[in-house]
Amino acid sequence: MTKKILSAVVHKEKNIYVAECPEIGTVSQGSSVEEAIANLKEATELYLEEFPTHQTSRPFLTTFEAVLHA
Repeated sequence: MTKKILSAVVHKEKNIYVAECPEIGTVSQGSSVEEAIANLKEATELYLEEFPTHQTSRPFLTTFEAVLHA
């Protein structure tokens, strides 16, 4: 069994939290941040059982400026 550290990006949509793993592409949701991440972990592990990846690069977070026209 190999362990791999993956990223989770979480955002809120109305009454749920949506969690995404950018390295793998899996997405899940939950009523709390903790539940969304736990569900994402389960979804990602199930996905990797069927479609194992050999190596993934770690994403990085950056910012950019957008002009808003109201």
